[in-house]
Amino acid sequence: MTPLDKTDLAILATLARDGRITKAALADAVGLSPTPCWNRLKRLEKAGVIEGYGARFDLRKLGPSVTVFVAVELADHTSATFRIFEDAITRYDEVTACWALGGGFDYLCQVVTVDIDAYQRLMDAMLDARIGVARYFTYIVTKPVKGPGVPPIHLIAGEDSSL
Repeated sequence: MTPLDKTDLAILATLARDGRITKAALADAVGLSPTPCWNRLKRLEKAGVIEGYGARFDLRKLGPSVTVFVAVELADHTSATFRIFEDAITRYDEVTACWALGGGFDYLCQVVTVDIDAYQRLMDAMLDARIGVARYFTYIVTKPVKGPGVPPIHLIAGEDSSL
Protein backbone atom coordinates (compact mmCIF):
# COMPACT_ATOMS: atom_id res chain seq x y z
CA MET A 1 0.00 0.00 0.00
CA THR A 2 1.32 3.43 -0.95
CA PRO A 3 1.10 6.03 1.82
CA LEU A 4 -1.01 8.97 0.66
CA ASP A 5 -1.51 12.38 2.20
CA LYS A 6 -4.43 14.79 1.71
CA THR A 7 -2.78 16.37 -1.33
CA ASP A 8 -2.29 12.98 -3.01
CA LEU A 9 -5.94 12.16 -2.31
CA ALA A 10 -7.01 15.53 -3.75
CA ILE A 11 -5.00 14.79 -6.91
CA LEU A 12 -6.65 11.38 -7.25
CA ALA A 13 -10.15 12.73 -6.64
CA THR A 14 -9.64 15.54 -9.16
CA LEU A 15 -8.32 13.14 -11.81
CA ALA A 16 -11.20 10.72 -11.18
CA ARG A 17 -13.65 13.53 -11.95
CA ASP A 18 -11.70 14.97 -14.88
CA GLY A 19 -8.93 12.85 -16.38
CA ARG A 20 -8.33 15.46 -19.10
CA ILE A 21 -7.55 18.29 -16.71
CA THR A 22 -4.41 20.21 -17.62
CA LYS A 23 -1.39 19.96 -15.34
CA ALA A 24 -1.71 23.65 -14.47
CA ALA A 25 -5.40 23.32 -13.62
CA LEU A 26 -4.70 20.18 -11.55
CA ALA A 27 -2.00 22.01 -9.61
CA ASP A 28 -4.39 24.93 -9.02
CA ALA A 29 -7.21 22.59 -7.96
CA VAL A 30 -5.07 20.95 -5.28
CA GLY A 31 -3.26 24.09 -4.14
CA LEU A 32 0.23 23.31 -5.44
CA SER A 33 2.54 24.88 -7.94
CA PRO A 34 2.85 22.90 -11.21
CA THR A 35 6.25 21.24 -10.61
CA PRO A 36 5.49 19.71 -7.17
CA CYS A 37 2.07 18.63 -8.47
CA TRP A 38 3.68 17.01 -11.54
CA ASN A 39 6.21 15.23 -9.30
CA ARG A 40 3.41 13.84 -7.11
CA LEU A 41 1.46 12.75 -10.18
CA LYS A 42 4.48 10.91 -11.58
CA ARG A 43 5.09 9.26 -8.16
CA LEU A 44 1.46 8.06 -8.06
CA GLU A 45 1.76 6.68 -11.60
CA LYS A 46 5.09 4.98 -10.88
CA ALA A 47 3.69 3.40 -7.70
CA GLY A 48 0.80 1.98 -9.74
CA VAL A 49 -1.83 3.92 -7.79
CA ILE A 50 -2.85 5.51 -11.10
CA GLU A 51 -3.18 2.62 -13.53
CA GLY A 52 -4.08 4.66 -16.60
CA TYR A 53 -6.36 7.23 -18.14
CA GLY A 54 -9.42 6.66 -20.29
CA ALA A 55 -12.76 7.93 -21.49
CA ARG A 56 -16.31 6.85 -20.65
CA PHE A 57 -18.73 6.30 -23.53
CA ASP A 58 -22.47 6.37 -23.95
CA LEU A 59 -22.85 3.09 -25.83
CA ARG A 60 -26.38 4.03 -26.91
CA LYS A 61 -24.89 6.77 -29.07
CA LEU A 62 -22.43 4.41 -30.77
CA GLY A 63 -24.96 1.86 -32.01
CA PRO A 64 -27.04 -1.07 -30.83
CA SER A 65 -25.64 -2.89 -27.83
CA VAL A 66 -26.64 -4.94 -24.85
CA THR A 67 -24.86 -5.08 -21.51
CA VAL A 68 -25.12 -8.33 -19.59
CA PHE A 69 -23.84 -9.37 -16.20
CA VAL A 70 -22.96 -13.04 -16.02
CA ALA A 71 -22.54 -14.93 -12.77
CA VAL A 72 -20.20 -17.84 -13.47
CA GLU A 73 -19.82 -21.02 -11.49
CA LEU A 74 -16.78 -23.16 -12.25
CA ALA A 75 -16.84 -26.93 -12.61
CA ASP A 76 -14.37 -27.38 -9.77
CA HIS A 77 -12.36 -25.23 -7.42
CA THR A 78 -8.77 -26.14 -8.11
CA SER A 79 -6.17 -23.48 -8.62
CA ALA A 80 -5.60 -24.85 -12.14
CA THR A 81 -9.27 -24.31 -13.06
CA PHE A 82 -9.24 -20.77 -11.71
CA ARG A 83 -6.05 -20.06 -13.70
CA ILE A 84 -7.49 -21.54 -16.91
CA PHE A 85 -10.67 -19.47 -16.60
CA GLU A 86 -8.87 -16.24 -15.72
CA ASP A 87 -6.35 -16.64 -18.55
CA ALA A 88 -9.10 -17.41 -21.05
CA ILE A 89 -11.48 -14.64 -20.03
CA THR A 90 -8.91 -11.96 -20.86
CA ARG A 91 -9.01 -13.04 -24.52
CA TYR A 92 -12.70 -12.21 -25.00
CA ASP A 93 -13.04 -8.54 -25.97
CA GLU A 94 -16.76 -8.62 -25.19
CA VAL A 95 -15.95 -9.28 -21.52
CA THR A 96 -15.31 -5.72 -20.38
CA ALA A 97 -14.82 -6.55 -16.69
CA CYS A 98 -14.58 -9.65 -14.54
CA TRP A 99 -14.36 -10.03 -10.78
CA ALA A 100 -13.57 -13.10 -8.69
CA LEU A 101 -16.13 -13.43 -5.90
CA GLY A 102 -16.28 -14.98 -2.48
CA GLY A 103 -19.56 -16.56 -1.52
CA GLY A 104 -22.03 -18.01 -4.02
CA PHE A 105 -20.72 -17.63 -7.56
CA ASP A 106 -17.08 -17.77 -8.54
CA TYR A 107 -17.01 -14.81 -10.96
CA LEU A 108 -19.13 -11.90 -12.07
CA CYS A 109 -18.45 -10.77 -15.63
CA GLN A 110 -19.68 -7.70 -17.45
CA VAL A 111 -20.26 -8.41 -21.13
CA VAL A 112 -21.12 -5.97 -23.93
CA THR A 113 -22.31 -7.29 -27.28
CA VAL A 114 -24.33 -5.95 -30.17
CA ASP A 115 -27.41 -8.03 -29.23
CA ILE A 116 -28.58 -11.05 -27.26
CA ASP A 117 -27.81 -13.44 -30.12
CA ALA A 118 -24.18 -12.26 -30.12
CA TYR A 119 -24.10 -12.70 -26.34
CA GLN A 120 -25.38 -16.28 -26.62
CA ARG A 121 -22.83 -17.09 -29.34
CA LEU A 122 -20.11 -15.80 -27.01
CA MET A 123 -21.33 -17.99 -24.15
CA ASP A 124 -21.57 -21.02 -26.46
CA ALA A 125 -17.98 -20.38 -27.60
CA MET A 126 -16.85 -20.15 -23.97
CA LEU A 127 -18.55 -23.44 -23.13
CA ASP A 128 -17.06 -25.10 -26.22
CA ALA A 129 -13.61 -23.80 -25.24
CA ARG A 130 -13.80 -25.78 -21.99
CA ILE A 131 -12.45 -23.04 -19.78
CA GLY A 132 -14.02 -24.51 -16.65
CA VAL A 133 -17.54 -23.04 -16.76
CA ALA A 134 -20.07 -25.39 -15.15
CA ARG A 135 -23.05 -22.99 -15.06
CA TYR A 136 -23.74 -19.38 -15.78
CA PHE A 137 -26.58 -17.04 -14.97
CA THR A 138 -27.46 -14.13 -17.24
CA TYR A 139 -28.68 -10.75 -16.02
CA ILE A 140 -29.56 -8.33 -18.82
CA VAL A 141 -29.18 -4.62 -18.10
CA THR A 142 -32.47 -2.91 -19.00
CA LYS A 143 -31.24 0.62 -18.33
CA PRO A 144 -28.22 2.25 -16.78
CA VAL A 145 -29.02 3.87 -13.44
CA LYS A 146 -25.57 4.73 -12.13
CA GLY A 147 -22.41 3.95 -13.99
CA PRO A 148 -18.78 3.86 -13.05
CA GLY A 149 -18.05 7.11 -11.31
CA VAL A 150 -15.63 8.68 -8.95
CA PRO A 151 -14.56 6.09 -6.38
CA PRO A 152 -14.94 7.15 -2.74
CA ILE A 153 -11.22 7.78 -2.41
CA HIS A 154 -11.58 9.65 0.88
CA LEU A 155 -13.42 6.68 2.43
CA ILE A 156 -11.00 4.06 1.13
CA ALA A 157 -8.00 6.06 2.33
CA GLY A 158 -9.58 6.51 5.77
CA GLU A 159 -10.17 10.25 5.53
CA ASP A 160 -13.02 11.77 7.54
CA SER A 161 -14.12 14.49 5.15
CA SER A 162 -14.95 14.27 1.46
CA LEU A 163 -12.60 15.90 -1.02
